[in-house]
Amino acid sequence: MKVGAKHYRSIWYDDAEQVVKIIDQRWLPHEFRVVNLKSRNDFAVAIRDMWVRGAPLIGATAAFAVSEEMKRDASDASLNETWEILHETRPTAINLRWALNEMRARLKDLPEADRAAAAHILAQQICEEDVECNRQIGLNGLEIIKKIAAAKKPGEAVNILTHCNAGWLATVDWGTATSPMYHAAEAGIPVHIWVDETRPRNQGAQLTAWEMDSHGMSHKLIVDNAGGHLMQHGDVDLVIVGTDRTTSHGDVCNKIGTYLKALAARDNNIPFYVALPSPTIDWTLKDGVAEIPIEERDGDEVTKVWGKMEDGRVGQIQICPDGTPGGNPAFDVTPARLVTGLITERGICDASAEGLAELFPERVLN
Repeated sequence: MKVGAKHYRSIWYDDAEQVVKIIDQRWLPHEFRVVNLKSRNDFAVAIRDMWVRGAPLIGATAAFAVSEEMKRDASDASLNETWEILHETRPTAINLRWALNEMRARLKDLPEADRAAAAHILAQQICEEDVECNRQIGLNGLEIIKKIAAAKKPGEAVNILTHCNAGWLATVDWGTATSPMYHAAEAGIPVHIWVDETRPRNQGAQLTAWEMDSHGMSHKLIVDNAGGHLMQHGDVDLVIVGTDRTTSHGDVCNKIGTYLKALAARDNNIPFYVALPSPTIDWTLKDGVAEIPIEERDGDEVTKVWGKMEDGRVGQIQICPDGTPGGNPAFDVTPARLVTGLITERGICDASAEGLAELFPERVLN
């Protein structure tokens, strides 16, 4: 996507400088910073402390972490240790484990002398595959938006609500939930995006709103609890969210608060879709509520908030009494029965074992 007049991806390898670069998302929307990741620790910190975030981008970052480490130490011990260190950074996002497994499986049988070059190629391939997956997700999701638009008056916008940031900043490019929105805009279909603030880290307010504004998309920022009210009054036609892990039976794990949006959508007969590339599907799990580990993050993310001060400085303020601790489960699980459909790179399916099996027959476990 473009920032100003320049095209950016969320992560890329700079051939001239021979270094991996990322957009440091902690500073958005107030500052646009690009930083270099060099050491294994750099990559681990970037994932754990959310310089990068979003399941597909976390996976791509982990792949580059393995690639860069192989340049320094291509031994089996280093490969396995890198897997362990990176895997511990964000336990919920399945793309992290998927990317690490892909890298280790492809490298472990190669001679050590060949691993660095092979790892670099594979990390680049993982990034390119993510971009293409997300582009296809957008084209498939566009068909849903087209059908809703066809039932509206000429020029009337399709109103879409989204939660958290499942945009190009959460992937290598295009995004998942936002990809159909961007494709709709390119097709000349008027859309209006309701952007949930997404407490406590405000990824909607800071990242999705920044993306929408940068892309010239009609949008409005709302507090997390406004979605149900808007649905009751006919101001939402469609909900599209992303996911950090989806089970083989269609349960969806996403940023905390997604479950409540699904409940409100069901109560108001509004379609609730989840957009995801296939590496986000955890084929080993069935029951998302019982089996998906939910990351518990630092309570300071709840008791404090980042923003721009009146003097222009970007900083953090406390919003509660000194003695009040913060509870911070980072994700919740939306049961498959509340999901209208899953938008994948291969098409749209029911959120069920049967629906996923139709699109991905080769991945179904017996």
